[in-house]
Order: sequence, then structure tokens, then C-alpha cells
Amino acid sequence: MKITIMTADEQIITLDVDRDETVENLKALLEVETQVPLQQQQLLYNGKEIRNAEKLSGLGVSDGDLVMMVAGVSQSSASTSAMGFNPDGSAVNPSAFQQHLRNDSNLMAKLFQSDPELAQIVLGNDLNKLQEILRLRHKQRAELLRRKDEEMALLYADPFDVEAQKKIEEAIRQKSIDENWEAAIEHNPEAFARVVMLYVDMEVNSVPLKAFVDSGAQSTIISKSCAERCGLLRLLDTRYRGIARGVGQSEILGRIHVAPIKIGSVFYPCSFLVLDSPNMEFLFGLDMLRKHQCMIDLKENVLRVGGGEVAVPFLHEKDIPSRLLDEERHAKEASVSDAQETLGSKGKSNTPTGGPSGRSSQSLSEGTNFEAKVTKLVELGFGRAAVIQALKFFDGNEEQAAAYLFGG
Repeated sequence: MKITIMTADEQIITLDVDRDETVENLKALLEVETQVPLQQQQLLYNGKEIRNAEKLSGLGVSDGDLVMMVAGVSQSSASTSAMGFNPDGSAVNPSAFQQHLRNDSNLMAKLFQSDPELAQIVLGNDLNKLQEILRLRHKQRAELLRRKDEEMALLYADPFDVEAQKKIEEAIRQKSIDENWEAAIEHNPEAFARVVMLYVDMEVNSVPLKAFVDSGAQSTIISKSCAERCGLLRLLDTRYRGIARGVGQSEILGRIHVAPIKIGSVFYPCSFLVLDSPNMEFLFGLDMLRKHQCMIDLKENVLRVGGGEVAVPFLHEKDIPSRLLDEERHAKEASVSDAQETLGSKGKSNTPTGGPSGRSSQSLSEGTNFEAKVTKLVELGFGRAAVIQALKFFDGNEEQAAAYLFGG
């Protein structure tokens, strides 16, 4: 393993040593490198002096660790106060420790390679954050050492001990997970970053808002409060109330059959389900994405509408109001992957001949072959929500529903 030695005069030495090497032999190597006699050397690890007879493995020294070397009593005292560590891994004098690292360009270069997060904090001005990450690194080293000790113990375990074999199997599995995690950190670090969902600027009935673009939601959704703000609540058709089931479920208050939305400089007709969901404002779903031939272009980071006639950029995180950042979870809960809309008994909807008789979707769903009809029509290329609605309009008559869908 390789360890880094920092001397009192800020010299950096990297040595390749065996983990079972004694401290005395390490000092002998340092005597050749620094010309400081072995007897005058004092080595510090995690702020504590390490003795000649101790082995590096027994002290917990691992690959890439830093060991301080001081020579003479006065130097030892000064270095310990500046570079020493508390039992929890934090620096005794964080300001001196930070300044010491900043003054050594070689050490900072090594630190940027081995631990860029710590290097950035060292260059910052938050000493509390520096102490926190030093404690974290100390805890990580202790955990790694504990695991290695457990692995060593398992090597000598009774091969006929069932519990020991289970632990060995778990250790092998965990090692594979850790190696996979390390490979991801190196080759795919962006996978650990937070992914901001897709938002674009739109106008609904001349009211500007941030629209959440979600191709995983079957229907376009607007909240009751947003519909009211846009002056559309007066058009709410409550005959289409019901339940929207996605990850969770929300109450469908009704439907607004058509209203103008403006994307870029072009107006498009749009229909909405109105949900009683105060945490979700406006979701642009698959129904309108398909109707208006939209393309989600992630290479150019734009939403193309009308087959490409309009292109609007997706918003950067800084342009999305903080109140909307939690909207993604609520939108998924409200996304209409399975909507049950209940037509009221008052009046009839505006449909072709053979319209609804007033029965609820619940009664239709209870038919043994209803789901088979839905599946058959979905296989023809129609959306599930549209198929369910068409079957409701025609009291479950598959032929009439198909004719209506093809005619639409």
C-alpha cells in the first residue's frame, strides 16, 4: 500500500510499504529519505504518536493515508498543535491544519486527485464544514477497518459452520456492491446527482405558468387553484368527476373540455382533468403531447411542438420556483395511469348517438369481460384512458366504441 508522509518542513514523501510493516522499519525508510535519524523521528497518525513496535495494520493505517513526521521536541510540540487530530477525527487546530494544507501545492494536488471534496472544502472558508468532513473520513476509515477485520476473521472460520458461511456469502455480496459503487463514482458520477424534471414556460388562457412535462401521465392535469387563477373553473364539467390512480390517488373534480394554451408564440387547444391536488399545479401529459405531435429533444434540451414548428427550452433548476420542486412526487401520485371518471346522473354528455346511459365506470368495470375489451382496443393503438371513456359512452359496446375511436 502507499502512504503519504508529511514532514515538519512541509516535505511530502510517498512510500510503498507492506501493511504489516512495523513503525520502526518505516522510520528506517524515512531516515534514508529525509536524513533525519530514526531516534529523532516522531510519527503521528490521527493526532496520536505511534510507537516503534506497532504494526501499521494494527494502527489502522490504510492505502492513501497521511502520516505526520516531526523531528525534535520543539518541532513535535508545534506540529502536534497544528496538525494533530482529536479522537473523533477532527483537527485540533482546524485553522492551522487548513493553512498548512493550502501552503503545500504538492499536497493539494494529491488531495484533489484522491479526495476532491475535501480539497474543495480546504480551499473554502467554512471551518465547521472542514471538521465535519474530517470526522466523516475518520468514521469511514474505521468502518473500512472493521470490515477488513471481519473478513480476516471469516477466512479462518469453520467451513462447516452454516452461520459463518452465510456471513462469508454476505461479505462477498457486499464487496461486489462496493466495487460496483466505486465504478459508478468513477465512470458515471452524474448518476448520483439530483435529476431535475422537465418544465417549460406556457400560458394557459393567457396566464403564464411553469408546466411540468410528463410523458408518463396519460392525461393533462390542472389543479383546482390553478384553474381558478386561469379563469377556467367556470367551465368545469363535474359529470366527469372520479378518482385518478397513479402512484397514489387524487380526486378528479371534473373536466375542462377545451381551453387555449400558448407554447412559444403559437396557440393550441387543450383539455384538462381538474384535480383536487394543491401540491401540483399544471402537468402536460401524454394525451396533449401526442395530439400536438410533441418531441422531447434532450440533446438540444427543448420541447418541440407541432412536429417541430415550435421549440421551447426546458427550464434550468434556477428558473423553477422552489415550491414546484416537490411537485414531481405529487404529480406522479396524481398522474392518470388509471382514471375512473364517474358521469353524473344529471343530463347527458355531448357524444355521438348511443351516448352514456348514466351508469358509472365502476359498474362497467364490474363486468367480467370489460378489461378484455379495454385490452383489445388498447392493442389497436388507442390510449387506455380514451378506450375506457369510449366504452363508458357506449355502455360497454366494443364495436361502437371502436368506431368512435377510429372516427376521432
